[in-house]
Amino acid sequence: MSQNDAGDEAIETDVVVVGGGLAGITTALGLAQRGVDVTLVERQPRLGGRAQSWEDPTTGDPVHIGPHIFLSEYPNMLKLLDMLGTKDRIVWQDDHFLTLADGERAIVTEQWPLPAPLHFMPTFILDDRANFAEKLSNFPVTLYAMLMQEEDVLRLDGMNAYAFLRRMGVSRRFIEDFWSFTCMAIMNVPIEVCSAGALMRFYKRFIGHSEFSFGFPDGGLGDLFAPQAAQMLQEGGHRVLLETSVVEFTGAGEQVTGVLLDDGRRITAKKTIAALPPQTLRQMVRQEWVDEHRVFADLVHFHPCPYVSSFIWFDRKLTDLKMWARVHCPNDLNCDFYDLSNIHRGWEERPSVITSNIIYCKRAAGMSDEEIIEATVAEIAEFLPRASMDGVEHWVVNRIPMAIHCPFPGTERKRPPVHTPIENLWIAGDWTRTGLPSSMESACMSGWMVADEVLESMGKNQPSLAVEHAGVEGVTGLFDRTSNLMPGRNIRRLFKGVRRRLSEERVS
Repeated sequence: MSQNDAGDEAIETDVVVVGGGLAGITTALGLAQRGVDVTLVERQPRLGGRAQSWEDPTTGDPVHIGPHIFLSEYPNMLKLLDMLGTKDRIVWQDDHFLTLADGERAIVTEQWPLPAPLHFMPTFILDDRANFAEKLSNFPVTLYAMLMQEEDVLRLDGMNAYAFLRRMGVSRRFIEDFWSFTCMAIMNVPIEVCSAGALMRFYKRFIGHSEFSFGFPDGGLGDLFAPQAAQMLQEGGHRVLLETSVVEFTGAGEQVTGVLLDDGRRITAKKTIAALPPQTLRQMVRQEWVDEHRVFADLVHFHPCPYVSSFIWFDRKLTDLKMWARVHCPNDLNCDFYDLSNIHRGWEERPSVITSNIIYCKRAAGMSDEEIIEATVAEIAEFLPRASMDGVEHWVVNRIPMAIHCPFPGTERKRPPVHTPIENLWIAGDWTRTGLPSSMESACMSGWMVADEVLESMGKNQPSLAVEHAGVEGVTGLFDRTSNLMPGRNIRRLFKGVRRRLSEERVS
C-alpha cells in the first residue's frame, strides 16, 4: 500500500528515511515507536529491498529474490520480527547443524554438548576428507582467533584470507575442505579475494558460541516484515511512499534539510537517513562532500557482489532435508540448496520445490536462464539421483546485482560509522560499521543504531534500540577475556615463532 500525497508540493516530517530495505524499515519503526514523525521512501513497488518477496504468477507460491537464512544469533533481526508479530514464522532446523553433499554422500555436521570451540571438534575428527595432520594445521589459526581483538581484525584487513591461512600454516587440503566453503557461504566471495580480517572476525564468533541454529522463513521472506512494517507505520500516521525515487539531498553546504523526489516534490525534514547500498549513495552525494570527506570518497571501494537464485518445482518428492550445501569446488555453479516443501508449513505432502544460490556468480556470466536451470538440476541430481529435467514442472531464475558488498581486502577499514560529517545526515545498511558480516542481522543492527543516534540528537534519551551481541562463550570466552589483559603486540609475539617456522614453500 502506498501513500503518495498526490498534489502536495511539499511534505514536512521529522525524519525522512530513503530506502525501504531492512535497514530503512528498522530505522523508521524504531523512530516511529519513540514518537518521531517519519516518512519512508522506496523506489520499488514493495518494501523489502534485497529481502523482498512476491507471488509467482504461475504457481501462486511465494517467491523471494533468493533464499536467506536466519541464525539463532540474530538478536536485532529477531527483535524486528518480534515487534511485527512474525517471529513465530521462522522454521528452525534443530535436528542437526548442516548437511554437506559430496556426490551422493551426506556429511552431517553436528554440534556436541561441549564448551565452544570444542562443540565442533568431534565432527571435525570424524570427517575423513582430511587426515589428522591436516586438521591439526588449523589449530594455530583457531588459537589466534580466540585471542584476537578488533585491532587485529583491522590489521589483517589488508591481506587476503588465503594468504593469511597459508602463512599461519593451514594445509591446502583443510583450506579446501573447510575454509573455502565457509568463505563462499558466509562472506559471499572466494577465499582468495576475501579480507582476512573480515573472515577471522566471523570465525571468532563461530567458534565462540556453543550452539547455532539455522532458521528459514515460513513463506516469502519479505512477507515476514514488509507488509507488517508498512501497516504499522501507516496506522501510526506516518508516510510510506512507494514507487518514488529520491533525486538528491536538499540543503546548502554541509547541511541536509531533506530530499527532492523524482516527481518534483520536496520533503523537508529535520533529519535524513540514507538506507541505501553504497554504490547508490555514491551517485547521490555531492561532489564537494566526496572531495572533503573520506567516508564518501571511500564509497567507490564497495563493489556489489552479484548472485543468481533459481526456484525449481519438481513433480516428485526428492528429499526430507530442509537445506544442504555442496562441498566446495571452484567449478561448481551452486553453493546451497533449500527444499521449500520441507520448510513451509502445510507443504509437507507437496513435491519438492528447490531453491538455490549461485554466489559471486561471475562463473554464470553468459549462461541463459535455461542453461542455469539445466546445470542446477544436474548438480541436484549428483546428490539426489531422482532429480532430472523430465521432472521439472516450472522454474524461475532471479538475477540479483547485489547480495552484499564484496568484503575485499581493505574494505573492513572503510566500512563507515552510521553518522556522517554532514549535518543532519545518517547512513544505514548492512555495509556500515556494525562489527558483523554483511547480512540481515547487520542491516537491522545498523537501523537500530541510526535510530538511537537520531533520537539522542533530538534529546530523546531512552533505552537503546540496538541489541549488543552476547560475548563469546566457553573456552573461546576464557581466551578472549585473557587477551583483553594482553596488549596486541603480545598476541603477535605469541605467534611470531610459529610464523618463523613456516617455510616459503609452505606459504606459496
